[in-house]
Amino acid sequence: MVAVIKVAGSMHRIFNYNENKVKEGAAHCIGAENYPLEADEMSLNSKLNYLLKRIQLNENVKRNSLHISLNFDPSEIGLPREKLMEIAATYMHKIGFGEQPFLVYQHHDAGHPHIHLVTTNIRADGSRIDLHHLAIHKSEPARKEIEKEFGLVPAQGRNEKPAYQLEPIPMAAINYGKIQSKKALSNILRGVLDTYKYASLPELNAVLRQYNVLADRGAENSRIFKGGGLVYRILDKDGKPIGVPIKASDFYNKPTLKYLDEKFGRNDRSRIPFKARVKNAVDKALLDSRHLSVEMLAALLERQGIHMALRRNETGILYGITYVDHQTRCVFNGSALGKQYSAKALQERCLTTGVSVQDLPAHPIQKQVGQQLQGKPRAAAARDAEIFSPPAYALSKEGSILEELIQPEQVNEYLPHELRKDKKRRKKRNLNNNN
Repeated sequence: MVAVIKVAGSMHRIFNYNENKVKEGAAHCIGAENYPLEADEMSLNSKLNYLLKRIQLNENVKRNSLHISLNFDPSEIGLPREKLMEIAATYMHKIGFGEQPFLVYQHHDAGHPHIHLVTTNIRADGSRIDLHHLAIHKSEPARKEIEKEFGLVPAQGRNEKPAYQLEPIPMAAINYGKIQSKKALSNILRGVLDTYKYASLPELNAVLRQYNVLADRGAENSRIFKGGGLVYRILDKDGKPIGVPIKASDFYNKPTLKYLDEKFGRNDRSRIPFKARVKNAVDKALLDSRHLSVEMLAALLERQGIHMALRRNETGILYGITYVDHQTRCVFNGSALGKQYSAKALQERCLTTGVSVQDLPAHPIQKQVGQQLQGKPRAAAARDAEIFSPPAYALSKEGSILEELIQPEQVNEYLPHELRKDKKRRKKRNLNNNN
C-alpha cells in the first residue's frame, strides 16, 4: 500500500474533484466516518457543509484541508467495500485523525485499486492538528502496520519513487548520415508498430517523431497519396524531412497503409481501458497546481511517462494535442479522450487555473464580494478574495448548491487592541496640548 498526502487551503476543490469523478462514473462515495448520517443518506450539500462548519471553527488556519489517497497493488483489485472502509478507518486512527469527519471515495480510473480520503485538520474544539512531518512520522509507520495487519502487498519502498517511471524503448533516435538509414528505420518501426496502441496515422506519428521518424502519405495531389502509398522519412533536429524516403513495401514486415488500417481498429478497442489513466493524470495535475501553462502541464505529465505531443501552426498557435502514454503503450488524440482534453479546451482549463480572480469574468457573487472588499487593507482583501472565489471544478448540475456554499459571509476587520489603545492615547494627548 502507498499513501499520498496532499494538504490544501480549499475544501471546495478537493470535494468537487471527487464528486465530479462520481458524476462521471469513475468513482463512488463508499463511506462517511464521524458524520451524523451515512454517506448515501446525505446530499452533496450536507456532506460538504459538515466539513466547512468544522473549518469555520478556526479561520486562522490557512491549510485546513487534506486529500489522502491509499493505493493498493494491482493484484488486490477485488478488495470489498467493507475491508476498504476498515483500512481507511484504521489508517486515519493511526495518523491521529480517527475522531475527524472524513469521506471515503473508491476510484476506478487507474490500473490499480485505490481510495481517496477527504478531511480537515480542525478539531471539534477549534484546535489544529499539526501536519508537520505527518507523512514521515505517522503515515509511513501506519502504512507498514496496516500491510501486516490486513495482509496487503508491501509497498517495498515504492512510495519513495515516482509512481510511474518512464522506460524508453532501448533504441537510439536516428541521426541521419551516422548509420544506415533503412536499418535504423527498421529498428524503430519494429519497436513501435507492434508495441503501441494507436488508432490513426497522426497518433502513430506522435510516437515516431520522438525517434526522428515520420510516416508520410505525401501531399493530397501527389502520386503516393492518390495510390494509397506510404513512405517513411528521417527527420532532422528541427523535425523536417531529410534524405531519401523509403517506401513501406521495401521493409521486411511491409508496414503499408493497408497494414496500419487493420491495426487502427484493433488498437482503438484494446486501448479503451487505459484512457482513464491519462485523463486522471491531466485532471490531477490541473487540480494540484494553481499556476500552470500547457508547457508546464506537459512537463508534469512527462514525469509519469505521458508525453504530450503539441501541434502548432506556422504562427505558433496550438491546434492539436496527442497523448503518448509510454507506461501503457497507448496513444490518444485529445478529442479521443473527450472534448475537455482537446487543445482548445485544455488551453482554457490552464488559463482558468493560472490567472488571478481579477482577470476572470465577473460572477454575480464575485461582484458582491468585490463591493465588500473595497476600502479594506491589501492583505485582508487578498485573503477574502481567496475565501470567496468559486472553486475551479464546480459541479455543473448542482448550481443551487454551489451558490449556497460560496455565499459570502460577514467578515469583520481585525484591529489589534494595542493599536486602538495607542490611537486613543494620542488623541487624548493632543487634547491636553490644545488646552
